[in-house]
Amino acid sequence: MATTRTAHTEWQGNLLEGKGEVTLDSSGIGTYPVSWPARSEEPNGKTSPEELIAAAHSACYSMALSHALAGAGNPPTALHTKADVTFQPGTGITGVHLTVVGEVPGLDEAGFVKLAEDAKANCPVSKALTGTTITLTASLG
Repeated sequence: MATTRTAHTEWQGNLLEGKGEVTLDSSGIGTYPVSWPARSEEPNGKTSPEELIAAAHSACYSMALSHALAGAGNPPTALHTKADVTFQPGTGITGVHLTVVGEVPGLDEAGFVKLAEDAKANCPVSKALTGTTITLTASLG
């Protein structure tokens, strides 16, 4: 069964001096300020599309890897995943780097890295970001 999740943004002003708020409608968990300076300079308490993509990618990747590990007979105790989304003004998103450290009893480093790479390729958010270079550093902790 397909699901749809919704967010919306209210924006005032031009790109460089304007500001907005993005609201996570489906979950209802919050409204967050966004601005061009938060995207291209320092966040200063505001979010950006790239930070929201990083949050989505780290969560989706963790779910995909957890599923792959369990399917291989080694469910993880914990996965610590970070996504770094790089934005270049004038160019756009130039890459994503995932870093994952897993606590996975009974699995060696090579097996973990293999499943981590597979999860990177098959994570739905990774697939949505086709055309963007996605790199991975995976290790057991």
